[in-house]
Amino acid sequence: MVSVFAAAAVVALGVGTVAASGAGRAAACRVGGAGMAIGVAEDAAKQPTLAAAKAKMDLARRAGFAAVRVTEIWDRGESAPSRAALTALQNAAAAARLDGLRLMVAIFNDRAANTPLTAGDRSQFTQFAAAIVKAVPGVSDFVVGNEPNNNLFWMPQFNADGSDAAASAYEALLAASYDAIKHIRPSARVFGGALAPRGGDNPAAGKPTHSPTSFITDLGAAYRASGRTAPIIDVFDLHPYEDNSSVPPSFDHPNSTTISVPDYPKLVSLLGRAFDGTAQPGSTLPIVYGEYGVESLVPPAKLPLYTGSEPSTTHPVDEPTQGAYYVQAMKVAYCQPNVVGLMLFHVSDEPSLAGWQSGVYYTDDTPKSSLPIVRQGIAAAAAGALTSCPDTTLPQVTLTSPANGSTVSGVVTLTATAADNVGIDRVEWLVDGNEIGYSAVPPYTFNWQTQATGTQTVTARALDAARNTATSSATVTVANG
Repeated sequence: MVSVFAAAAVVALGVGTVAASGAGRAAACRVGGAGMAIGVAEDAAKQPTLAAAKAKMDLARRAGFAAVRVTEIWDRGESAPSRAALTALQNAAAAARLDGLRLMVAIFNDRAANTPLTAGDRSQFTQFAAAIVKAVPGVSDFVVGNEPNNNLFWMPQFNADGSDAAASAYEALLAASYDAIKHIRPSARVFGGALAPRGGDNPAAGKPTHSPTSFITDLGAAYRASGRTAPIIDVFDLHPYEDNSSVPPSFDHPNSTTISVPDYPKLVSLLGRAFDGTAQPGSTLPIVYGEYGVESLVPPAKLPLYTGSEPSTTHPVDEPTQGAYYVQAMKVAYCQPNVVGLMLFHVSDEPSLAGWQSGVYYTDDTPKSSLPIVRQGIAAAAAGALTSCPDTTLPQVTLTSPANGSTVSGVVTLTATAADNVGIDRVEWLVDGNEIGYSAVPPYTFNWQTQATGTQTVTARALDAARNTATSSATVTVANG
């Protein structure tokens, strides 16, 4: 018997409705609400025995996930995975089937040194992909590539003259892989993109990367220039990590090239400009958020299980906040019509603190306190009861300092509390109607350097992920000597 979560995955990922046209793919998109699959990106179920694979896959099932994405890594010179790798993949597929979970397989090159740039490389890569498709006949979802806008996985990013190199080369690989996968299994879904959420767009940088904004634009230009009359993508994949783990998934980036979960309108617009009017759907293309992770702090009792040290840039959160952020991400994505899936990263923590402690289980597979929060969110999404769409509920905000009628001078710390039924995007700070800054992470505070003297109005303006707003103000007397 297929579980309710697996059934949701079947609906969300459009199983059994192969669509070669834009109209067909539009039909696969949701109207918002029930039908979005919540899955997880996790390789631990690739094991040499079915029993070991089943033990790991059971963790995903108990957490309520609908789908599991595993990876298969191509190295230059390979035209098929090793027998051991195929056995591990087949065990993961069998374990997923036994647990009523949908398996996705991401196929990509092992870091930038193995970027498939030549016709020969692409031929080997597509043979490798075809061998995987043949080996797992029950699997229908295949991701081609991993963050090709990131120089860790794809080089070169730019030509010597500063023009795009990565997107055009990736388009050629994606087209060849699409055809190879569809030749073996016409009902398969090919997921393309798998983009990192940010990038510098600076060819001269020490770390040359594309933003997803420029990469999608360049990918569309390469597709149009190719003259191809068939699609290259059935589902667009994005990895919408926030700027660090402390930033809530309701925080958007309206004035930058970054794309995270609440930047959905920007993403749809970019896909439309890139592909609409061609054989490749754009603004109607189904979207999956293929990796989204929030790292949690490791409690002292569990630290002996981990190695190394946490990077200073990660900003991990406590476990209740991790759970709350995962549910916020579900709620924001839930009301986005083209989004058919959200894949969290991981089931269980990576043991190295330099990696990702973003699972709902510790590295020893014991549960975190975030697990029941996430499980309840997944169940609500599967039942169509996670949140109301569209989100028209206003956030709540209270300016707590300075007090109305107070006298201030010098540097004044502004503070506010804010809450929302989905999640707070940010709290903006205004003086006499002019924005002077914002706070993205609670507790919401800002240091205001007063300049003028006299009466001024200080306002805290809260925005949620749908950009609904609410304000709270105080009138103060500024008295600088």
